[in-house]
Amino acid sequence: MSGEPLQDGAEHRCAGNFEARAFTIEGPLLVAARRFGDARGYFAETFSARDFAAIGIHDPFVQDNQSRSATPGTVRGLHFQTAPAPQAKLFRVIKGRALDVAVDCRTGSPTRGRHVAVELSAENGLMLYIPIGFAHGFVAREPDTEVAYKTSGYYAPSCDGGILWNDPALGIDWGVTEDYATLSDKDRRLPTLAELGQVAF
Repeated sequence: MSGEPLQDGAEHRCAGNFEARAFTIEGPLLVAARRFGDARGYFAETFSARDFAAIGIHDPFVQDNQSRSATPGTVRGLHFQTAPAPQAKLFRVIKGRALDVAVDCRTGSPTRGRHVAVELSAENGLMLYIPIGFAHGFVAREPDTEVAYKTSGYYAPSCDGGILWNDPALGIDWGVTEDYATLSDKDRRLPTLAELGQVAF
């Protein structure tokens, strides 16, 4: 199965300098920030607690993270945190390009095992909101791709979990094969969704 599309004809949620669009899977949102450009370049807000609440994102983000992936084909994920320290994320690319993926892992969800996948780049400035209950990962599509993301909970090693990036049951088209993907040993050892079983978020 390919990534779930944005909802056809869905009303855009707009507030301040932000616009959000929903997917056919309930929860994730694709967020666009308005850019003000001139001869110098551009200026953009990338977060406003007030405006994000107005477009449906109420999570209290408490931590900012950043990473660089040196080689195209570098895969990070698919990760989540379980209760009592689950995390929602707001993810964007600040240099290069990445395919960003969120997989529904919520117990009892009618879309469990389905995913959204969108290309984020420094050029397009789009952000993906990943709610609690979703596994998240990305693959770098350019050298030295850098990403930055907010989390609604602090890192908790005892709650750290994930699912295998290329689990066939997920049907994710990463654009890179296992032979050419660069992953951590930890991510290579993650279970499939079926092996994971039910998870409490």
